[in-house]
Amino acid sequence: MSQLLAFLAVLLTLCSSSVAHELRPGFLEIRQQGPETYDIRFKVPARGELRLGLYVRLPEGCTDMATPRTERTGSALLERRAVRCAGGLDGKTIGIDGLSSTYTEVVVRTARQDGSVQTARLTPDIPDFTILGAPTWTTTAWTYFALGMQHILLGIDHLLFVFALLLLIRDPWMLVKTITAFTVAHSITLAAAALRWAQAPQAPVEGVVALSIVFVAAEIVHQSRGRANFATRTPWIVAFGFGLLHGFGFGGALKEIGLPQNDVPLALLTFNLGVEAGQLAFIATVLAFKASLDRLLALDIPWLRSASAYGIGCIAAFWLVERVSGF
Repeated sequence: MSQLLAFLAVLLTLCSSSVAHELRPGFLEIRQQGPETYDIRFKVPARGELRLGLYVRLPEGCTDMATPRTERTGSALLERRAVRCAGGLDGKTIGIDGLSSTYTEVVVRTARQDGSVQTARLTPDIPDFTILGAPTWTTTAWTYFALGMQHILLGIDHLLFVFALLLLIRDPWMLVKTITAFTVAHSITLAAAALRWAQAPQAPVEGVVALSIVFVAAEIVHQSRGRANFATRTPWIVAFGFGLLHGFGFGGALKEIGLPQNDVPLALLTFNLGVEAGQLAFIATVLAFKASLDRLLALDIPWLRSASAYGIGCIAAFWLVERVSGF
């Protein structure tokens, strides 16, 4: 198993981008204040002084009641508007211009005066949605579940950490314990960060996430040289410790997206379930690929596993330097 996983690690490191978490979704919140008046908050992903060319398209009959305001918040620009829409927005279509030419998504949340909430997920293929008169909770659940899956599957650094664990651990039962410890740990801090019970600066957290990959890659090299270190003997403890930090990374992304105030438990639960589903899908895919090719390939190259670890470590070290330099 270790030889084929090492081969897959080479492929993964070659395909990895030097920037992780660049494809953060935008977040649009429309809150009804009166029969025809609305407050609009639009978080647009940005990097430095550059922002994505995404713009809210309101129906005809909507006009600004005051000059729109823009402020910087984390890795996004927050645009605030107060608008009046003749006849209200029920049954009308809202879109995001420019979304079809990007690879990101926009989460939309509309809150009515009666307390009902509608959530939608706009993609480059579906950049428009219609505001319903009576939205259901299932829309919110599915939207945040899909966002959780998207975040983990596009988070190359988190996947590379999990992949490094697969290379380090050869015993199936120990692998189960380690992945379970990692899941429990990042679920705890994801919830704590999203609910603002515990806070950690996002930039240092992202740096330590990269450092965790370097650490596991180094342990793979030590193991290949016959050194049984603490991480090799009890990898589940290492996974739990670093999982707490990875959870702050997940929580930071969820805070940037935003949680619906009336559906916080539902959105948090389904986002976390989406993260776990994406993680398990990744592990299952790797192991299934290994099983299907085991009879076709016999990779027994002694240096391949160490070379894979060096490749993983180099990419993670680059991320570490890049993120630390941005403090």
